[in-house]
Amino acid sequence: MGYRFSNRLLALVALALPLVAQPPAGGRGGPPSTAKAMAPIDLTGYWVSIVNEDWRFRMVTPAPGDYQGVPMTAASRKVADAWDPAKDEAAGDVCKAYGAPALLRVPEHLHFTWQDERTMRLDTDAGTQTRLFHFGDWKAPAGPPTLQGDSLAAWEITRGGRGGPPPDPNAPPQGKGTLKVATSHLKAGYLRRNGVPYSENAALTEYYDMIKEHNGDLMLVVTIVVNDPQYLREPFIITSHFKKQDSDAGWKPTPCSTRW
Repeated sequence: MGYRFSNRLLALVALALPLVAQPPAGGRGGPPSTAKAMAPIDLTGYWVSIVNEDWRFRMVTPAPGDYQGVPMTAASRKVADAWDPAKDEAAGDVCKAYGAPALLRVPEHLHFTWQDERTMRLDTDAGTQTRLFHFGDWKAPAGPPTLQGDSLAAWEITRGGRGGPPPDPNAPPQGKGTLKVATSHLKAGYLRRNGVPYSENAALTEYYDMIKEHNGDLMLVVTIVVNDPQYLREPFIITSHFKKQDSDAGWKPTPCSTRW
């Protein structure tokens, strides 16, 4: 349910191994390494949601007033209690439940690609949304907040144990790793489809981890941490799970909807 870190993330925290939050910008006389070249895990391709928790909040629109698991403030409850999908439709705000803090809770397919050597792109068929994960010293352009916000990404790479030769900073990593994504400059939206809000002051941090099951299936576990001093009493922590697909089977872009 809502307050649980993924087992994979807890295991990473417990490891007494050095982490490199961002690949070095070259070394040993070679050209600078790129985020794409230094990726310790390959997220590219198609993934499908595995809804193994919070079914009643994700597969149907939760009943009005059903806010279980969200550490809401009094101000948040006031907003949620006044939720009216018809008003969102009239205002043209039909995508408020598809912003970055809630997007990966929607049952959907994901498609990861590299837009360039320093930018990973994530598309979803639910709501037809696009997120861009920028690596390195990228600076966000000026402008109004958006549903997907501005995302700065970094690889957290687990290197080998002590006693071996130092790693070549330009060589592809041989260990395992996590994609950490920090997102800000968000347009206000919903954490749940029944009007539980997050504000423009919200900050999102995500950890993307890949796990190979015994049967060979590749799973993606995303730990999602939302901080919002206006609408949350403490961080809202959830995990979403996805299974790797061999093709784009099932990929069906659909528009945002306030009702299912």
